[in-house]
Amino acid sequence: MVQQITKGIKISVRTDFDGTFYKNRKMQYAFAYNITIENQSKETVQLNSRCWRIKDALNNTVIVEGEGVIGEQPILMPGEKHSYTSGCLLFAPFGAMKGYYNMVNLETQKPFKVSIPLFKLSAPFSMN
Repeated sequence: MVQQITKGIKISVRTDFDGTFYKNRKMQYAFAYNITIENQSKETVQLNSRCWRIKDALNNTVIVEGEGVIGEQPILMPGEKHSYTSGCLLFAPFGAMKGYYNMVNLETQKPFKVSIPLFKLSAPFSMN
């Protein structure tokens, strides 16, 4: 598990390899990632959007931006956690992701960014 704290918001990431399949005659590798966002600050915050940088071993890079996470913009009071699972496809059996969440402190209305630490995506058979 990979973890990082930014401005009192702890991000924890766990990954799984979900298998391979062919799409448009190209093999793709499916990965799932589970993220837990924990508000360790003393303020109530809301996650508004996210930005991901996904890179595989073949140097293919994809930037993904959007509102919320899996259709939600969770509000976290002090001490609360929000977990979700999502996934991505790579053209290589390993790669990495990193990014950030755009959040807002609901008490001061000030926006801030929370870093999502770099985490690796690796198919078990590629580890040798």
